[in-house]
Parts: sequence; C-alpha cells; structure tokens
Amino acid sequence: MTLFEVWAPRPDLVRLDLDGAVHPLHRDDEGWWRADIPAAPGARYGFLLDDDPTVLPDPRSPWQPDGVHGRSALWSPDPELWTDAAWPGRGLPGAVFYELHIGAFTPDGTFDAAIGKLDHLVDLGVTVVELMPVNAFDGTHNWGYDGVLWYAVQDSYGGPAGLQRFVDACHARGLAVALDVVYNHLGPSGNYLPRYGPYLTDGRNTWGQSLNLDGPGSDHVRRYVLDNALRWLRDFHLDALRLDAVHALVDRTAAHLLEELATEVAVLSARVGRPLTLVAESDLNDPRLITPRAAGGYGLTAQWNDDLHHAVHTAVSGERQGYYADFGSLECLATTLTRGFYHAGSYSSFRERRHGRPVDRATTPPSALFGYTCDHDQIGNRAIGDRPSMNLTDGQLAIKAALVLLAPFTPMLFMGEEWGARTPFLFFTSHTDPEIGAATGAGRKAEFAEHGWATADVPDPQDPETFARSKLDWTESADPSRAGLLELYRDLLAVRRLRPEFTGTWIPDHAVRYDQAANWIVITRGGLELACNLGTEPVTVPVTGITVLASTEPDSSPGGAGTVLPGHSFALLACENN
Repeated sequence: MTLFEVWAPRPDLVRLDLDGAVHPLHRDDEGWWRADIPAAPGARYGFLLDDDPTVLPDPRSPWQPDGVHGRSALWSPDPELWTDAAWPGRGLPGAVFYELHIGAFTPDGTFDAAIGKLDHLVDLGVTVVELMPVNAFDGTHNWGYDGVLWYAVQDSYGGPAGLQRFVDACHARGLAVALDVVYNHLGPSGNYLPRYGPYLTDGRNTWGQSLNLDGPGSDHVRRYVLDNALRWLRDFHLDALRLDAVHALVDRTAAHLLEELATEVAVLSARVGRPLTLVAESDLNDPRLITPRAAGGYGLTAQWNDDLHHAVHTAVSGERQGYYADFGSLECLATTLTRGFYHAGSYSSFRERRHGRPVDRATTPPSALFGYTCDHDQIGNRAIGDRPSMNLTDGQLAIKAALVLLAPFTPMLFMGEEWGARTPFLFFTSHTDPEIGAATGAGRKAEFAEHGWATADVPDPQDPETFARSKLDWTESADPSRAGLLELYRDLLAVRRLRPEFTGTWIPDHAVRYDQAANWIVITRGGLELACNLGTEPVTVPVTGITVLASTEPDSSPGGAGTVLPGHSFALLACENN
C-alpha cells in the first residue's frame, strides 16, 4: 500500500487520480487528505479539486516526467544504488566551492554528463560542487529560480534518479554537494499551490507574491519548506543547501524560519553523523544570519558576501556603475578583506541610506563569509552576460583570483572561471506560455534600461540560442593560451590547502597595506605576503618575503628594496623561516 496525502484546506472535496482511476480521500481537521492505495513505483497520479476535471500535480511531487503541468510520478531513491556509506561529509572550514548550472555545464546538460567532468574539479582543488536550482520548472531549461514544484527534480536534467547518481559519483571522488534552493517565491508558470491552500500572501517581493510564513495557515507552509530542505539533505545525501535571497523571506514570528531550519538541520546532522551546511544569500549585510543561536543569531553556517566581490571587481576592473558606486578604492578593498563587510553601518549611495552592521569576530569565523570573483548573478545579470574574462587581461584575472582564493573567507568559483572561459552566461528561460515568455523578455529589457544598458544588446531569454551560447566550451580548457591561468588556479588552491594561514580563522597578524597612487596592495597573513600591482606600469612593492610561492611572473624574485611587479601582476611571498 502507498500512502497518498496532500494538505488542501481550500477545496471542499479532494480526490486522487491514480493512472486514470479515481479514488476518494479522507480529510482531517487540519486540512490533510489521505488514503492508503496500492500503487507501483513510477505510477502517475494527481489530485482532483472540487468538481474541476483537471488533474493537478502533487505539491510534494518527487518526479514530473511530463513537465510541471502534467501528472506526478511515484519515485524514491534506490538504496541499492548508493555506494557512499563511508562518506564522512565535509565541514565548511577549508572548503572550496564551485558553482555550476547542470544544463550549461556540459553540451548534453544532464547530471550524467556532468559526472564526466568531476575529475577536472578534483584536479583543480575543488571540494564542494554547488548546483544552481534543479527543482521542477516550466520548460526544458531555466536558471532554476522559476521553480514551482520544489520536491521534484527537473526531468530534462535527468530527474531524481540522475541527481542520485550525481551525488553518489561526487562522494566517490571526495566531493561534497551543495544545492541552491529557492523558498522566497515561486515561478510564474505551473504554480498550483494557491489552489490547495494559503501558501502565498498578498505581499510581493522582486519576483512575485511572498510565501505565507506568518499568517493564517502558515504552520503548514513552514512545514512544507522545512520538510523540503530536510529531504534534500537526508534522502539525496546532499551536504549543503544554498538559500536563495533570504532577505525576501517575510517572517514576523518569534522564531524566524531560518532559525527553525538551522535547528532542525543540526538535529539531522547529528542523526546522519556528518556535517550539514546552510549558506544564505542576503543583501542585508546582517551577520545575525551566521551568528550562533546561543549568541542570539539564526545559526546558519555561512553567507555569500557581495561586498567582497564588489570590492575586488571594482578595484581591478575600474567599473563603477550602479551598485558598484561606493566601491573601487584600495581603502574599500582593505576594509572588506579585514572586516568582511564594507557596508557595516555606513552610508550606501545606491540605497540612499545606511546599510549593514559589523561582523562580530568573537562569534563568527571568516570562513562563514563566501568570497568569489564572479557568480551566476554577477555575470548573468549583466546585459550581455559577459564574464570578467571577456573584458580583463589575464593578469587582472590572476589578481582577482589571488585576492579571493588567498583571502581568509571561503572561496567559490563559477564554472569555467578557472581557464578564463570566453562563453557568456546569459539569462535564459523556456516558458511554454508565450505571454509569460514575452513578458519575461520585456521585463528584462526594462530592467536594464533603468540601469543605463542599451536594451538592443539584451538577448531574448526565450531564444534557444541564448541558452546554447551560455554552455561552457570545454575545448577552451585545453587551449594553450588558457593553460597558464588554469595552472595558476591549481597552484593557488594547492597553496591554500597546504598552508595553515588559510584555515578560515581570524589571526592577529592579518594586515593590509596599500598605496592608492601607486596602485599596489599587500595582504599579510601569518608568514605570507600577497603583493598585487593593479596598475598597468611596473611598481616596486615594499615586501620582505624571500620565497615566491605563486606569481604571475614565475622568474621574478624579491630584492632588498622590495619586489618589482610588472603591470597587472601579483606575487605570493613567504617570509624567512616560513
């Protein structure tokens, strides 16, 4: 027998359609409808609400082989396929994340195809593979943030069985797996949740109606989120979740959803006997997210740090438009490298108000903040999806890599960054509803027009070519002109792995010196000095290190008066006896 159940307090009648046969369900006092009915794995089913003949998918559907408008299918992980019983998990300190999009990572765009590239990541020095969202969405390809069935795995990528194979293959190679999950909104097509119950509120955020986290019926909505998160970690053996845009979660209850999630994940971690990590995306610069619960915080493990991205990118590239306006100086870069946030109660000209609050070093290690030279947003939310490698010199790319990979924070790479990929990463969708597709394209152009971009340059997200152009070209990774940058990434990650200075802790002898006029900056961490020349002309940098551990100029050596660095170059030096 199989238990079929669905929370549906709104309709007066709910029935189950199982492979075309209709079965009655019984309602309890809280709006749950249930029945035990014989069913085979893979059976197609859905629910009939009141007198509507349309069969709707299960809100907790594990598999949507016919798309988000079709029937659900029974599926559960095959215990015989797991080979990771000895997998110990991986904690956050010392981790190196690598963000990728399953559909664009390989030509085939599937979990199985991605398995074929995992050895490349191991050789690079990556320890955690982070997947952009793979929950079921309308169409065949999408960034993943338009998901509407959060429990199902997108079938065009290989479905839930494909994800199981992928996670097992990662663990076999010593790679942990993180999954990007979206709990702040639902996509515009295929969202049938409001037919079942009060999942949404009248409030709106950037992407649509907000989730009902604190209104009538919200206890069950919160349980929908919590159970989903626990399912990924428990049933699919995932090691971490990246929580999308948590600043858009409106929750006025005494125990915020994020705190409740952190508590339940901690319990699950103890039960499964391996570390489980929660990483937030937030634009609030609020360290309470990553402050332990015992110290009054929410207890999440880490959060992305856009301030570090902005400080590094603007200092190296010179860009200053939009939200980059406050960044770009070496003072800004030094502040961010030593304190975590640049805006920590200071005025943000982009927001026209004070923003953020300081990180408490006593309770929060630097590993709790993520650093990156680029990510899907910082590339894909540019008008033409251009990567830094399409605008900067290899020397500038190397400096950005050194500043991020040798910082005290947890580093994250974006797919293809390691060889300076020349393929763009554009915003792409495949909505089956023409009106939604047209509105998505129009909205995209209007958004860029507000920020001064030429709208004629903005590709149509619905054009299949937009998706095709965003796929990585793996032949680039074997191009001799890319070999130097790729080897540099391997070297920097090896240094990070081997040197105790990069353990992800605040240390007393971490300091930053700079000369804005000469355009150099030196970061001292323990017995190491990272000297960077961000300018185009050679400069003598006053550093005392005697051994070159990594450099854009392998033949260079420090001299008595300092180290001469060519334009757009860096050197990592070890001091005497280090």
